[in-house]
Amino acid sequence: MSVVAIIPARGGSKGVPRKNVRRVGGVPLIARAVHAARAAALIDLVAVSTDDAEIAAVARAAGAVIVDRPADLSGDTAGSESAVLHALDALEAAGEHIETIVFVQATSPFIDPTDLDEAVRMLRVDGYDSVFAAFETYGFLWRRTVDGHAAAINHDATHRPRRQDRDPHYLETGAFYAFDAAGFRRARHRFFGRTGIVVVPERTAIEIDDADQLAVASAIAPLVSPAEAIGVDAVVTDFDGVHTDDSAIIDADGGESVRVSRSDGMGVALLRSAGIPLLILSTEVHSIVRARAEKLRVPVLHGIDDKAAALRAWAAEHGVDLARTAYLGNDVNDLPAMELVGWPVAVADARPEVRAAARVVLDRPGGAGAVRELADRVLAARR
Repeated sequence: MSVVAIIPARGGSKGVPRKNVRRVGGVPLIARAVHAARAAALIDLVAVSTDDAEIAAVARAAGAVIVDRPADLSGDTAGSESAVLHALDALEAAGEHIETIVFVQATSPFIDPTDLDEAVRMLRVDGYDSVFAAFETYGFLWRRTVDGHAAAINHDATHRPRRQDRDPHYLETGAFYAFDAAGFRRARHRFFGRTGIVVVPERTAIEIDDADQLAVASAIAPLVSPAEAIGVDAVVTDFDGVHTDDSAIIDADGGESVRVSRSDGMGVALLRSAGIPLLILSTEVHSIVRARAEKLRVPVLHGIDDKAAALRAWAAEHGVDLARTAYLGNDVNDLPAMELVGWPVAVADARPEVRAAARVVLDRPGGAGAVRELADRVLAARR
């Protein structure tokens, strides 16, 4: 293995507790980093250095090998370089031959695999010793002096040229670095020798160090992350607001009816024909839920207050891998169940909290073809 991605991910985090397993776009940060590195064509192996069992389990499930990080390299004062050096030693002791290291940060959720490939190419072809990710900025930077006055850093404050008349500066994103392994051993630092810049889009450059940045990343994930094929082995849905438009018609006697989509019914039929296990999981206790489930020939659990517990029990009983399960929801009572699955999905008109927690936000609203859209995307991933 000549090119190895190393992702340090310790369990402790002060700014955002359990940061490396927090989800952005429905995917844990550590899993997003592993997926990006594994998708890069020029990276041969992806390793995660961690002291935390949960991080290790999530990273291993995403396809990484795990390097156990010792306690003396896991504290708040431990530098990332020390973790990378330890992982390099451990991998080489296990028999790996490493020429190039791509150091990836799990706190940057929007890494493009092609940018990682460009970093390796710049080392291998262009002759750089180390490279890093940065984006162009034309911002006027200032600092505050000891007496509190403002002082210009990268410009002359008395001259304000137009953007097109200025040379850009480059702001380091912290997303990834790449370097020659032997040179890194000698320098014991990520910057050495001839250093180059991999220019990345500014929209992908967010780095999560606090709760506000995590919220921003979750909000923009559907816009920044490319659409994914929904590769799952089971589908679970809520009922109200998913199979329906979340409204009801009440007659004078208190009778209740809802509106459903025939196209959703066809989507369910197609999933059944493909042999994909299905479940409707609903808090609602009305008989209309069971009637619709019987019509669709789908098992139903309704009158459920704890959807997460019910989902776990159903998955265990039927041998369903929740990491390979999609859950389609629309409201806050769906969030605990969405946290359990590998593919939390939201209808287009879901609550903002639900859209933020989703790995995929559908184009269709509840009761208007959302279930069919999910079915089509699940079946497309199998072709």
